Amino acid sequence: MDLWELTARERIRDTLARYNWSGDALRLDELARAFAEDGVLEVRGDEPLRGREAIVGFLRGSARGADEARRASVASGSASTSSSPAKRIVRHVLTNVRFLELGPDEALVASYFTVVTEIGLAHYGRYRDRFVPVGDEWLIGHRFVSTDWRAPDSTMASPDSVA
Repeated sequence: MDLWELTARERIRDTLARYNWSGDALRLDELARAFAEDGVLEVRGDEPLRGREAIVGFLRGSARGADEARRASVASGSASTSSSPAKRIVRHVLTNVRFLELGPDEALVASYFTVVTEIGLAHYGRYRDRFVPVGDEWLIGHRFVSTDWRAPDSTMASPDSVA
């Protein structure tokens, strides 16, 4: 294995971590920087989003919608039996990162994700990514997100996005 390939693999892993850590912390502008300027986020069942601004706008709306759904669920008594609602928590766990193809100009990477929130396991699925080198980084040129399952009371992952 050549040094450029080892470097590319580690930079791709760093970008994968940046995407998930930033998203969990709702640092959406930082998350968007995991994408190339003209990067595409495609969620199963939705129109693809092109460019960082469109991606941030979509994720802001999704986060707002998830918060509203969570508040409504707590208010109705279906989400929490305690007197105070659980603190909002989101943790993406990324596993089985597999490099399907890796060349100097492009990498195809597949991985699994599991999302844990204050309800426990919220949903899980797959990322299918195309990475491109940009300066010293490898950024997401195209990400396809496929949710394989979601909990009935999950405030994340639209039911329409489940395979």
